[in-house]
Amino acid sequence: MSLRGILKLLVSSSLLAACTVPGSAPSASPQLSPSQLQRVGQRIWQNECAGTVAGLTSWNTGEDFASLGIGHFIWYSTGKKGPFEESFPPLVSFMEARGVKMPAWAKGPCPWGSKASFEGDKNGPRQTALRTTLSKTVALQTEFIIARLQRALPKMKASSKKPSLVQAHFDMLLATPEGAFCLIDYVNFKGEGTAPTERYNGQGWGLLQVLEGMKQPTPAAFADAAKAVLSRRVQNAPAARKEQRWLAGWHNRCDGYKRKL
Repeated sequence: MSLRGILKLLVSSSLLAACTVPGSAPSASPQLSPSQLQRVGQRIWQNECAGTVAGLTSWNTGEDFASLGIGHFIWYSTGKKGPFEESFPPLVSFMEARGVKMPAWAKGPCPWGSKASFEGDKNGPRQTALRTTLSKTVALQTEFIIARLQRALPKMKASSKKPSLVQAHFDMLLATPEGAFCLIDYVNFKGEGTAPTERYNGQGWGLLQVLEGMKQPTPAAFADAAKAVLSRRVQNAPAARKEQRWLAGWHNRCDGYKRKL
């Protein structure tokens, strides 16, 4: 199917409803045109991979996992399980359900056990083939991220002491293309903010914390709240993680939420 055809399907609420977790009520889908949805995918790719095909298979310094695809979806190797939600295996299942043939080795744990082994095989046949597949499925990866956003609202409201505020800020952002991009990009970037493991000193840094901290339901206010939440994360992070090195880039990404989609 062409990229245009996939993007048209993405607008269909029935397709997105099929991505929901049984028993959960999905939130409304963002009302974006096919061209806007394409820009969403391209901007996520730019934010995570500098828009490069090479960046579609990465292992960042200081991390214990591979980061793959336009969303830098997390993939742990055998015997490793970190505090962050693993998202590449669900993406593989999602894409296969949409008719994309994925290699057998991509359906289990990450076959590279360290950054060194991953980088040593960067130009090998497995990563080369995977980058080709990922570069051709940007629309499906965008759909996968939006499906995650749809599942996020019930989880966030259940975890929040301010569920009405979270709902109101979410709905008002979703009503505009720029606000919808804030939600879509950030839930992929730093998660829902509901997982107990994704905390430093008991404080999270996900979409929930940003929505709770917003002064107004606007993209600019979202950007400012996100920067504050991420600065707090860095302050609370274990010294060994050296997260200060990432903060400027994180803030720059958040400032991008103030731009037109």
